Amino acid sequence: MKKPIKKTWMIASVLTIGMAVLTPLQAGAASVETTNNSSITVQLEQKITGTIKNIYDDGMNLKGKDGKNYFISFHKFSDEQIEKMKLVEGQEISVEGNIAESFSDFFTFEVFKKDMPKEITKEDLTKLEKLFNEMKHVHKEFTKVEGLTDEEIEKKHEELKKIYEEIHKIIKPYTLANWQPQSFEEYMKEYGFNEKNIVIKENDNAQLKAIYEEWIKLEKSGDEEKANKKYEEFDKILEPYLDELNAPETFEEFMASCMKVTEILEIPAETLAKLKTLHRDLQKALKDENDELYDKLHEEFYGILNQFLKPQTFEEYMADFEFEVSEADSKQLKQLYEEILALDEKEEQEKIEEKWEAFYNILDPYFIANKEILISASKVTINGQDYLPQH
Repeated sequence: MKKPIKKTWMIASVLTIGMAVLTPLQAGAASVETTNNSSITVQLEQKITGTIKNIYDDGMNLKGKDGKNYFISFHKFSDEQIEKMKLVEGQEISVEGNIAESFSDFFTFEVFKKDMPKEITKEDLTKLEKLFNEMKHVHKEFTKVEGLTDEEIEKKHEELKKIYEEIHKIIKPYTLANWQPQSFEEYMKEYGFNEKNIVIKENDNAQLKAIYEEWIKLEKSGDEEKANKKYEEFDKILEPYLDELNAPETFEEFMASCMKVTEILEIPAETLAKLKTLHRDLQKALKDENDELYDKLHEEFYGILNQFLKPQTFEEYMADFEFEVSEADSKQLKQLYEEILALDEKEEQEKIEEKWEAFYNILDPYFIANKEILISASKVTINGQDYLPQH
């Protein structure tokens, strides 16, 4: 019996709900009377106190004392400020900030320009802001407009590409003026070849160093086309070493990692050999970027493997969710889950899909009730210490 397709099914559902447009909380808006008796609506800042669940480069997940889940964005803060906060999972923290409708709302022009060179002129900043707003508009059309044709999507990609190129043209001279390139040795160290005991041949190393230094000269001169061609030479020499560094997971490594997640029943030697061959072919299709073949092999591989994966119990399956369901819903969910396990995957695929749909229809209200509220932080308080964005 095939193991329930929990990972893909659940993640897809969570992402769908998580990326939905959030309606600002009613408490976050207030009507303000003006001197001429008209009124305007302003967004009041929220104040949340809670415990840090997860920490990312640009934000964190927070479990509020009010029982709600939040994603707190640090886009307004510098990397140095975030480092000084010394955030730790499980730590209590207070945050003030505005509610955002989507993750893209965190990326404002103020955020965009904070890491730009200080020498940039007001005139260029004005041009960049105009281009930035155009970029946001095109991106919004991607996310808001449904049913775009492939041709329309391609057109939007081209629009974005042109905008990026214009932005790049304005910023690059400032970037080059401030650029302090690494030495060749420092640059190569970042690849991590030494950590895996990969030794670059002396002749290749000499060529790489010479090309790297020529590339720096071309970049500084502003000759981007020649610089790119020079870097292609660099990549060509380095490619076999990168292949060794990023060697794909072996079949044995894959099976070992799989066994850490779930119990695998004994697989006959003949079937194991078939899986190993399919795994090798999958890796080749991935490297060749043959998507059609990869999808076909992927389906065949997991179609065989899933027959030997011990299904989770209903209780194990539900343990990964951060919320608890009512007793009545739990009873219905358990019945559906056990009915799914009892169905033959090959013969009853349509019925299985129907039951999974019914299963997640019961869970959807819980996902919605527990979805994260997006907050753009404007003040963070930790251990009585306040942190404010630097302007």
